Amino acid sequence: MPTLLITGANRGIGLEFVKQYAADGWDIIACCRDPKEAKELQAIKGKVTVEALDVTDYAAVDTLAQKYAERAIDLLINNAGIYGTRNPALSIGDPDVYLKVLQVNSVAPMKVALAFLPALKRAKQAKIATISSRMGSVGLGTGGSYVYRASKAAINAAMHNLAIDLKNDGITCIVLHPGWVKTDMGGAGADITAETSVTGLRQTIAHAELDDTGKFFNYDGSEIPW
Repeated sequence: MPTLLITGANRGIGLEFVKQYAADGWDIIACCRDPKEAKELQAIKGKVTVEALDVTDYAAVDTLAQKYAERAIDLLINNAGIYGTRNPALSIGDPDVYLKVLQVNSVAPMKVALAFLPALKRAKQAKIATISSRMGSVGLGTGGSYVYRASKAAINAAMHNLAIDLKNDGITCIVLHPGWVKTDMGGAGADITAETSVTGLRQTIAHAELDDTGKFFNYDGSEIPW
């Protein structure tokens, strides 16, 4: 069976990804900051290996990548992310928080993707899927939420260009909007459940081919403007 490595696997969308892929028999490397506290993740039945990983600890990312360098990873899902402080319009709040959001949402996914390239290149037709947000779309901007929007626009741009550089290696690289999901980040008033979101995201990932590399998709498979 294919192998998935996913970050931010202990709750919300990440946890649902693990549940669904595990149910389909995938081998899963599920990464989260504190496995001891990830009770729901630890309880998932299947071929699930839980690894401790803070995606902003770049030395730890390298160490984990070295551990799996000889193993073929078919799918990498960059899921870990934070919103930061919800500031009013015309404010970015604490600049240190701004930098933290950029570090988690923009720098870390690129670091993870590049660190695990040896394992991805061992697979046939590997894929990198990064969970972003339509709030990172410049074309769909509606004002406000500068910090989160900037962090997602940054990772969108980076992944779009990584896709170009990896196309000759046969690695498909796409960016995904999960919808407004009922998670700790999305809140109880969101539109869809994590199950609905992940079901759609998995179908979109499965259908993505090398010709789709560098594209930005909604969870229902429709394309989103950059």
